[in-house]
Amino acid sequence: MEFRLFGEVQLRVGDQVLDVGAPRQQAVLAALAVDANRPVAIETLVDRVWHEHPPAAARNVLYSHLSRIRHLLRQAEEATGRVARLHRRPAGYVLEVDPRAVDLHRFASLVHHGGDQQRPTEERAESLTEALRLWRGPPLAGIEGEWAARLRGSWHRRRLDAAVRWGSLQLDLGRVEEVLSVLPELVADYPLAEPLEVLFLRALHAAGRDAEALEHYAVVARRLADELGTDPGPELRALHSALLRGELPAPDRRGPLAVPAQLPPDVFGFAGRDEELRLVDDAVRAGAHIVAVSGTAGVGKTSLVLHWAHRVRADYPDGQLYANLRGFDPGGVPVSPAEVVRGFLDALGVPAQRVPTTVEAQVGLYRSLVADRRLLVVLDNARDAEQVHQLLPGVPTCVVLVTSRDALAGLVATGARPVTVDLLTGAGARQLLVGRLGSARVAAEPSGAEEIVRLCARLPLALAVVAARAASHPTFGLGALAEQLRDARGSLDEFAGDAATDPRAAFSWSYRHLSPAAARLFRLVGLHPGPHIGTHAAASLAGLPTARVRPLLAELARARLLAQPSPGRYTCHDLLRDYASEQAAALDPETDRRAAVRRLLAHYVHTANEADRRLDPRAEEPPPLPELPPGVTPERMTDLPRALAWFEAEHSTLLAVLHQDPELDAEVWHLGWALRRYLARRGHWHDELDVLTVALAAAERLGDLGKQAFAHCYLGCTQVWLDKYEDAHCRLKTALTLYRQAGDEVGQASVHYNLAWALERQEENEEALEHAEQALALYRSAGYLPGQAKLLNAVGWFHALLGEQRSAIEHCERALALQVELDDQATVGQTWHSLGYAYDHLGDHTRAIACYEAGADLYRESGYLFSEALLLTSLGDSHLTVGDRDAARTALRRARDILDQLGLPDADDIRARLTTLEEKGEP
Repeated sequence: MEFRLFGEVQLRVGDQVLDVGAPRQQAVLAALAVDANRPVAIETLVDRVWHEHPPAAARNVLYSHLSRIRHLLRQAEEATGRVARLHRRPAGYVLEVDPRAVDLHRFASLVHHGGDQQRPTEERAESLTEALRLWRGPPLAGIEGEWAARLRGSWHRRRLDAAVRWGSLQLDLGRVEEVLSVLPELVADYPLAEPLEVLFLRALHAAGRDAEALEHYAVVARRLADELGTDPGPELRALHSALLRGELPAPDRRGPLAVPAQLPPDVFGFAGRDEELRLVDDAVRAGAHIVAVSGTAGVGKTSLVLHWAHRVRADYPDGQLYANLRGFDPGGVPVSPAEVVRGFLDALGVPAQRVPTTVEAQVGLYRSLVADRRLLVVLDNARDAEQVHQLLPGVPTCVVLVTSRDALAGLVATGARPVTVDLLTGAGARQLLVGRLGSARVAAEPSGAEEIVRLCARLPLALAVVAARAASHPTFGLGALAEQLRDARGSLDEFAGDAATDPRAAFSWSYRHLSPAAARLFRLVGLHPGPHIGTHAAASLAGLPTARVRPLLAELARARLLAQPSPGRYTCHDLLRDYASEQAAALDPETDRRAAVRRLLAHYVHTANEADRRLDPRAEEPPPLPELPPGVTPERMTDLPRALAWFEAEHSTLLAVLHQDPELDAEVWHLGWALRRYLARRGHWHDELDVLTVALAAAERLGDLGKQAFAHCYLGCTQVWLDKYEDAHCRLKTALTLYRQAGDEVGQASVHYNLAWALERQEENEEALEHAEQALALYRSAGYLPGQAKLLNAVGWFHALLGEQRSAIEHCERALALQVELDDQATVGQTWHSLGYAYDHLGDHTRAIACYEAGADLYRESGYLFSEALLLTSLGDSHLTVGDRDAARTALRRARDILDQLGLPDADDIRARLTTLEEKGEP
């Protein structure tokens, strides 16, 4: 038996809610329950129920209510066996009941225990957690009058105090994410409560999100000025000042993290670096947590560091992070620290929504996450110290290895241990050849081996290239190979940078032994701007069928001019890429080179477009694609998993190839179009901002209003995900103006739809409905049926949020009929969700469950995992409402399993709900 006074007044018996009558009778029951086990005078009851205006027959009416309440209590006692009786005493009426059966009294008791300083922090936090869960809404909801209003004010203050105490205890226990999942709702309920704002800023700092904390303080300061005409109080100002000066203690972020294992494979045939390995060992044993490994190009810095890292990886149980900074990439565009930090946060399992919007805040979160953890970080091929400063954890438990052609004096000056990698010794170079060719072959021709070592200038990269050719021709004598290599020397300009190391002779010698087709492909690979290239992209680059290019790639890999880190994907050392691009410039006409780059970009544009169509087959058609040049065969995307796998594999390459000459602006814009949906679906909003910014610049150079409008529209959408609503509305309104100028009704409708979504996230549902209705009208005018179906559902959804469930169902059923006719599986799932929500709020939970189950099945089939998780959560809630705990457990656990593998919007909030339900013992 439970008397519920938080929210609507209820008397619950097990899973059944008894009818407690009209608001006046509810007020009588509440007036007695508030003072349970204490007499309440008849005059007091009259005053609480009617205040200053009781009817003439108030006492008679009151006696009728009391009689019906006695009947209710007898029902409850018979059903539960628990005592709940109403007695008439000389001092008034007494509701005799266990105080723990009245939620207000249980709340007060739990809050008292939560404030007991003698109890352990964990127990106090649990008491307050249980107390706050009892709050189902303002007390005595629906009951009017001064007494009810006073009581609501009093209990709001008690709830606020309990919430602040709870949050402080949770932060003391390191439960930062739990606090951040609850506080936004509390802050919305009490927008002028400074103690909550102090707690929120502390939690953001503890999460490593100082930039967001500073932004939130500015919002709070404006709100206080607008509403109260005051400045923030001393405690809030002091916290803000400490944040600005960086005086707060470093946040403790020792929660569970993913264990990254990003090291590339160990180097085949590694040899000849015993002294350098010992130097790295000694540096780390001596306590150095940064080792700066420097040396000339091709000298084997990366091989050394990776070999050492694989030897000691077991000593770093929290994982290994790796990034190729491409500091000396032939394309001249090193990887930015921001891009690396975002990659590290992904590898550490940080959900996309938790990634701060500024680079400084991302770096802060990264450093907070790895503090006191034993991680190995390899930063390969840095341009200079400045490129790596933001990537350093800054704690002695993490060891960082940095490789660079630069001496990294800036790092060494701040305590990094330098290790210089020079040319191999003669013995080391022979050891490398033995590792690659076998001791018998080297011993059989020692003079030939010595000549190869001399001609390769003891440079490991050059030796590896020559050894690859020797290994592929086991019958060739080493002396004969050395003679060929000697003939190649001097035919090219001296290699820039260091006259002592001339790998071009080795490259030239190996290159000259390629078949003409493989040599041409090698030259063209030097034009590819990305970190790796797939087989199909290489075929388009060369203008050849895939079947013809596969043996050419294999030939280049055997010659060690390309590496194959995974099946069908190839990489190229930057020295080799330099050499390849030089050969292309020398031997291939500029028109041929431009044509190759256009073919490559066309390959990515058309393949990405087909993959994008698999993500949402009913999405708006893009403007006509650029013409497909001869020799380009886009990859076939047979299903959704293949499309997603392609996007994942090509992610970094697609970002790199976007940066092209203005003459390719049309292709660049289309690639931005095709990437946007994937990036949003996976939560890569920072990459989406970069891609759309490049697309916008291309559209502006093209002078195409529609293309500009698209970029502005989805830049606005991305800013909504990042909670930058002011910027988002500005972008969306610009897009709307441009689409109007272009006469594009479908584009205008899309903007109105996105404005509606943005306003929904800001809880401005009435205005959101207006935009949804405008979008629907525009789709109808344009005759675009998929858009009409989507917007009929959206209009229905907003009616449901506004409490207009019958209207919602009418719109959604029309949407459903049209979606089924169009076979639009993705939006059918959305409409089933909307219908389930509407039926739930009408109390028809059986029908709601059927709608939710239908929608979940469709989402599962179409691969919309996050939407499936949202719908499963609603399904679980409905099962709980009707008391089917087994079904609720099944639905909620499926949702949790999905959310464990996704870092998408609102995932943490839903996980917190599931955790709360499980702690209550319901699922």
